[in-house]
Amino acid sequence: MNKKIVGIIISVAIISVIVVYSSSSVETDNRDVRTHGIISTTMGSSILGNPSAQVTIVEFGDYQCHQCYNWFHNTKPTVFQNYVDTGKVNFVFMDLAFLGMDSPKAAQASYCAEDQGKYWEYHNQLYTAQESQIDNGWANSQRLKAFAFSLGLDMELFDSCLDSGKYAKRVQYNIAEAKKLGASGTPTFFIIGPDGQQQKLVGAQPYSVFKQVLDSMI
Repeated sequence: MNKKIVGIIISVAIISVIVVYSSSSVETDNRDVRTHGIISTTMGSSILGNPSAQVTIVEFGDYQCHQCYNWFHNTKPTVFQNYVDTGKVNFVFMDLAFLGMDSPKAAQASYCAEDQGKYWEYHNQLYTAQESQIDNGWANSQRLKAFAFSLGLDMELFDSCLDSGKYAKRVQYNIAEAKKLGASGTPTFFIIGPDGQQQKLVGAQPYSVFKQVLDSMI
């Protein structure tokens, strides 16, 4: 093989690497590339709390999950008040959107809201508006768009994002990550400490359980 052909092959290989790297960069744009022990939260939410905190709580949840609703309203506020808001712990939400037909779409909608800087506002809205029955219409596309409207989002951008399924693969990635870690129900929490130690909590555990684990890691 002459030197000219070898040079062409090398050039093509380099271009291919650049293209793959660029595609990866676009996929994770505006998100931290984060790995907590064996858990990759790259495709999850942005970090709430101090990014440099030594302890991280990762929640795998579904917006139609009643126990997630209970934890959100009954335990999360105290955990945040004593640990996240004080900078000791940070928090990441990952989608395990599997309970109903509307669950993946609701998760996708949260990332469409993130495009306009309103992820957590939209996340909170869904857990505030959740109704008792799964797939009764409260989280269908029409209602998801109504929630976006109530937050003052640009509806043309939001509708286009949601209707196109822009974040379908991102949600599927999170679901696959949950299954890989053995999270089979919602909510499932992984608390990761400074040395990479992990504690798995399943269900809407009370504040006392979180306090015991967090205090042992801080």
